[in-house]
Amino acid sequence: MRSLDPGFHRFNYFLRRGLGRLTAILAAAWLISPVCYAKGTDGGTNASSDAVSAPTDPVLNLLLEKGVITEEEAAKTQAQADALRTNMAAQYAQENSKWKIGKDIKDLELFGDLRLRYEDREESDPTQGVPPDAKKKKPGIPAGKIDLYRFRYALRFGMRGDLFDDFYFGFRLETSSNPRSTFVTMGTDSPDPYGKSALGIDVGQLYIGWDPASWFDFTVGRMPNPLFTSTMVWSPSINPEGLAEHLKASVGNLDVYANLAQFLYQDENPIYASPNLGVNNNLLQSADNIFQVAWQAGFNYRITTNISAKVAATLYQYYGLKRSSTQNGGEAPYFGDSYIGEGAYTGPGSANTINGYSGFGTSWTIPGFQSSGYPNNQVGLDHLMVLEVPFEFNVRVHGLNFKAFGDFAYNLDGRARAEEAATGYAQYLKNQPVPSTIKAFKAQVNDVKAYQFGLAVGNKDSLGLVYGTTSKKNAWEIRAYWQHIEQYSLDPNLLDLDYNAGAENLQGFFTAFAYGFSDNTIGTVRFGEAERINNKLGTGGTGTDIPDINPIKSFELIQADLTFKF
Repeated sequence: MRSLDPGFHRFNYFLRRGLGRLTAILAAAWLISPVCYAKGTDGGTNASSDAVSAPTDPVLNLLLEKGVITEEEAAKTQAQADALRTNMAAQYAQENSKWKIGKDIKDLELFGDLRLRYEDREESDPTQGVPPDAKKKKPGIPAGKIDLYRFRYALRFGMRGDLFDDFYFGFRLETSSNPRSTFVTMGTDSPDPYGKSALGIDVGQLYIGWDPASWFDFTVGRMPNPLFTSTMVWSPSINPEGLAEHLKASVGNLDVYANLAQFLYQDENPIYASPNLGVNNNLLQSADNIFQVAWQAGFNYRITTNISAKVAATLYQYYGLKRSSTQNGGEAPYFGDSYIGEGAYTGPGSANTINGYSGFGTSWTIPGFQSSGYPNNQVGLDHLMVLEVPFEFNVRVHGLNFKAFGDFAYNLDGRARAEEAATGYAQYLKNQPVPSTIKAFKAQVNDVKAYQFGLAVGNKDSLGLVYGTTSKKNAWEIRAYWQHIEQYSLDPNLLDLDYNAGAENLQGFFTAFAYGFSDNTIGTVRFGEAERINNKLGTGGTGTDIPDINPIKSFELIQADLTFKF
């Protein structure tokens, strides 16, 4: 029997409305409670937020159908429940995670790649050989060469992240201790097959940075190369150690920047050691740590939305170099002594009759021209002050990206470097135990420059695929360039080991094609060939793949890579 009392109806209306809101709140609270969350996530490894929120909709729908709550109240309750559930899920994951991350870390990124490679590498020496004699039925003698067929692999794995208070950090582990290559050759372990002696893990990068303002950035440690440069001057595998500062400013479409670097090139400690203390063959040692300093300024100009140009000028200088002497024997590998760059050849009928034999494994002890591992110095930095001008011009049109790029370098102290090399080689020939039968060359004072010109073409956002700096399914890139490096132009210890064998006085053409099989998998094919520029000179440098030939008459390289990025 319905009551006719209007007060009762008003009370009943407010009771129903209040109870409805209370019921909705209690239902939402149950659905986002830790008990409900735990039940929703303990069921399996594939639990998702949908599993947690599934009971919510029927409850709210039932209350809505019964008229207990309005649509607006249902939507509001659902939004509040979702927000609370999301926060609780994050808190639950953090509290129950086996990974504990410091509170000062804002974000972390794991990065790296795994690369498999087949390589065919060949170097030939200047020996002409003997052609076959058909009449006398004598086979010919081929020119001297060394050919490598190798299966190789490389792993790079690292972590980088941002910290609070504008700091950042990074480190990377990688195979091979060679600073100019992370690749290891399969099957080279000894004495047993399938051994692990050739495989090691080394620290490739380890740095901390600070960027307190948009115009300034500072990095210290073993870092990715902070300079705008090219593979002509720097091997892309080198991560220099020291300090680097980056400054930039923008005016309209023009970005101007400066990169300053102070790299610790070689630790020469002990800086001082008295004689007869077991240091430096019991000779006096007086040395300085060697620093490479780089001063770079440049700009990036966005001509239009799809066209841009980037240019820089860099000056490299070396500090702390000291020549060896009779009193101070110097310290191997003798960066402070004169670079010579020649092989071991001393002429027909002499001690070294093969024109092309580098003399690898021997050393030389004439003060001022000392060398370790070669009879003539291949690493010296004396009279090396290089001006480098890298550049690139980028165009995007009809879904394609084009990059015209290049680099030019000139040794401002190259004349003195060439004269020292000629003097050092003359001393080498003069001091042979069996008299040399060839004469020293005249100083080649004009061989002091290097240059590179090339073109890269790819589909949208694919440039860099050849070097593995980007990765995208169905992306492709074709890259080709011509390179010319004269004997006294560049630092021989930084040269790329692949495209010019780590040697100077070579020029050649190189090309590569890369294709993205997936967002993480890249296939790359490379081909290169080079020849000696000046036949009067050797091909200086310490290429570790085939260190036995100097001068190199010709060089060929074929590589096929499969890369997986993560």
